[in-house]
Amino acid sequence: MIFTSSLLAYSLAPTLALSLQVGPNPTSISQSDGHTELRDRQPRESGIDAFSDPSSEWLAQCLARLSDDASRAHTMAQIRRNATSGSERVLANHCLGLAATELGLWEDAIVAFGAARDESPTDELRVRARFGTMAGNGAMAAGDAARALPILQQAKSDAQRSASAPLQAIAASDLARALVSLGMNDQALIELDDATRLMPDASEGWLLKATLLRRLDRLEEAQTTIELAGVLAPQDGQIGLEAGVIAVLSGRENAARQSWQSVIDTQPDSMAAQTAREYLAQIGPPQDQEPAPLSNTEGVE
Repeated sequence: MIFTSSLLAYSLAPTLALSLQVGPNPTSISQSDGHTELRDRQPRESGIDAFSDPSSEWLAQCLARLSDDASRAHTMAQIRRNATSGSERVLANHCLGLAATELGLWEDAIVAFGAARDESPTDELRVRARFGTMAGNGAMAAGDAARALPILQQAKSDAQRSASAPLQAIAASDLARALVSLGMNDQALIELDDATRLMPDASEGWLLKATLLRRLDRLEEAQTTIELAGVLAPQDGQIGLEAGVIAVLSGRENAARQSWQSVIDTQPDSMAAQTAREYLAQIGPPQDQEPAPLSNTEGVE
């Protein structure tokens, strides 16, 4: 990842500048990336292990089917949920929520994760916080930030009472996404301040904070913040993209080119690299770079 503070001529077309100013927004979850967001929120911390065996035959079978036959896992989990109670029902809703996520059935995911949270023991706050964030992310993936907001606020409260800094940071970051979607940017920034304070070594929080600062037109702060993210995760394509956006909006067009080119060089086949190519194509070559000369045959009829 290449970051530079040198001030260079700013020649970005106004239309592109506007599109970038409101453009790449990792603080929102679309249906396409909500899938990964939910899958990565499995409650693997100590809480759920305290009252169940995650390697039990049924749960192992259900989870094993998620990648190759999510529909079957969804059916298995529904049947299991309706036939059980207590911790077994919690596990059934857990697998049901993950299967619904794989299938893009966001309402099913929200309900299943919410039920898993509500039916978990009241003293298992880490488990409740995990399931709460998963339910909230399901609502975000469904495009319903208003519904996600109270779910994620409760998840953050459970995380705080659990005294788990990582869970608090996750809940704060997810809550910030919902707040941004609802136009509550100042409150979202407070949540991201919490997230980066609680998990200063996690690049995601710094990336989200830099993006929000950029959208608030606080570009100097955004630059400092994205540099911190880049130190923590120098190969992260999303950080490279955001670094370029901040640079170009700050009038440092060549620095933006370098950041975007670094994404292409380090992960040429990624979606981030494709976006970087599109940005580079839009701003064109540097002003001091002359067009390539015509060959002897070009332009000759």
